[in-house]
Amino acid sequence: MKVVAFNGSPRKEGNTAKLIGHVFSELEKEGIETEMVQLGGKSIHGCIACMKCFENKDKKCVIEKDIVNDCIAKMAEADGIILATSTYFADLTPEIKALIDRAGMVAVANDALFKRKVGAAVVAVRRAGSIHAFDSINHFFTISQMIIPGSSYWNMGIGFEEGDVENDEEGIQTMETLGQNMAWLLKKINE
Repeated sequence: MKVVAFNGSPRKEGNTAKLIGHVFSELEKEGIETEMVQLGGKSIHGCIACMKCFENKDKKCVIEKDIVNDCIAKMAEADGIILATSTYFADLTPEIKALIDRAGMVAVANDALFKRKVGAAVVAVRRAGSIHAFDSINHFFTISQMIIPGSSYWNMGIGFEEGDVENDEEGIQTMETLGQNMAWLLKKINE
């Protein structure tokens, strides 16, 4: 089994990546392969609503100037998907939003491409706004017919400067519990 995470923060080693790392640690303890894709900071175009994915049905977006089609392929191959973002004005980073919009359209156009995969949101925040970002990611998972594991709190960690999230004990525990629950769910689905 494999879980792929998309780090929407432009800070490659920032708080968002650290939170993903705590989830990955628990998954890896259970023998689940992990991969992190750095999405934040890349030039990614949003969906242009051309609907060509519905005509082509080739599991790809017609925009080929960025990494989104590679991301869609990784999502299609994985058993679990983590979408992770830092919080920008109470919402997602633009890179994660572009991935959601384009991957979502391609998935719908290709017979629910992500149906019954396990999906988890991970959100880094300085103070507030994380619940909106968390909800936005979960809306993508539910409309994609994915299965969302719970945790001991909403999947967020609090920190401002790079590495501050390591001081958020509850946030770290939430990520560890998320990883444990995600591993359990993946194993049940794949029995």
